[in-house]
Amino acid sequence: MSLELRRRDVLWAGCALAGPLLARAQGASADWPQVEAAARGQTLRFNAWGGSERINAYLQWAASELARRHAIKLEHIKVGDTAEVVRRVRAEKAAGRMADGSTDLVWINGENFLAMKREGLLFGPWSERLPNYALVDTEGKPTTRTDFSEPVDGLEAPWGMAQLTFYADSARVPVRPSSMAELLAWAKQNPGRFSYPKPPQFHGLTFLKQLLLESGSSRKALDAPFNAAIFATTAPLWSALDALHPHLWKQGRQFPASSTVMRQMLADGELSISLTFNPNEAANEIAAQTLPASVVSYQHTRGTIGNTHFLAMPFNARAKPAAQVAANFLLSPLAQARKADIRHWGDPTVLALDKLSAADRALFTGATAPGQVTRPAPTLPEPHASWVDPIEREWTRRYGQA
Repeated sequence: MSLELRRRDVLWAGCALAGPLLARAQGASADWPQVEAAARGQTLRFNAWGGSERINAYLQWAASELARRHAIKLEHIKVGDTAEVVRRVRAEKAAGRMADGSTDLVWINGENFLAMKREGLLFGPWSERLPNYALVDTEGKPTTRTDFSEPVDGLEAPWGMAQLTFYADSARVPVRPSSMAELLAWAKQNPGRFSYPKPPQFHGLTFLKQLLLESGSSRKALDAPFNAAIFATTAPLWSALDALHPHLWKQGRQFPASSTVMRQMLADGELSISLTFNPNEAANEIAAQTLPASVVSYQHTRGTIGNTHFLAMPFNARAKPAAQVAANFLLSPLAQARKADIRHWGDPTVLALDKLSAADRALFTGATAPGQVTRPAPTLPEPHASWVDPIEREWTRRYGQA
């Protein structure tokens, strides 16, 4: 742990209402009961994306459990983009609001985490001292400790896994493309039947990064922080897009606004292949009868981009004890199993099942549902988060004016 992080711990813990207690809790797990005691009666303002009814319902369940178990009142502050939270916390720091911030816990990863880490907007380290952190699969899922190739350094707690996944109606696409090269060949044979969300929408940027990795760009360069001197390493991406765009929906002159829009376009027969970052999304939608049972999910044979999404505390969170207790509960086998269940969310767990008791492992068992990925591919780590903005700007310059 760096000297700067230690200084921040002392400063921010001192600013918190339960500062001395939190400082001790960070150093000794034996103090966890005191953290739980301090959390009782606190209101936890959890800033999280609010665009999914399933996710919102899951958080309502979590709120009821936290109220029953710990007397914590969880308020789901619904946001459209986590960048909104970053801007708000940044403004609070500039205004000198060092102990009375508007956010206690935020759902975050990628460039938003990088921005908050670099600007000293996060409290911590704290996450690896949660009791349930011992159950996290840090070896099998290394992205639980690196967020878009940036070390987490205990500043956020892993919450769920994601991996780029394609899905198609098998009645219209009997043989699915198993690589970007095959997708290009398929698009040429089936013009107008595929597209991707318009960047900076997250799924659209993920598609660009997947194409970048499969196009032969330097992995070593992409894993390091962005360097303008080596931006030429992205040249294969633009060549691949130039070849692909004429065969997309609207000839690549327009792009769907989101993956949700693409899902509806596939359901309506306008597209034949769509994409998601949740391997269980298609299964969820089949269960909800919004997609036909003939839809199948798949990943490229050599792997697709995957990452972990996290929970973090802003430096000026008011309810730090409640935030820690909530994060610990959301890492529990009970909460993780419900989250992984397609009936509730279908978000893959961050836990190592072999670390669980037999009873807890049983919470995760269940038959494969229609639409789930049957042959998971290797997970490709994200490029460093600092590459996102340069790639987005270049895409907009080349293609975003249409």
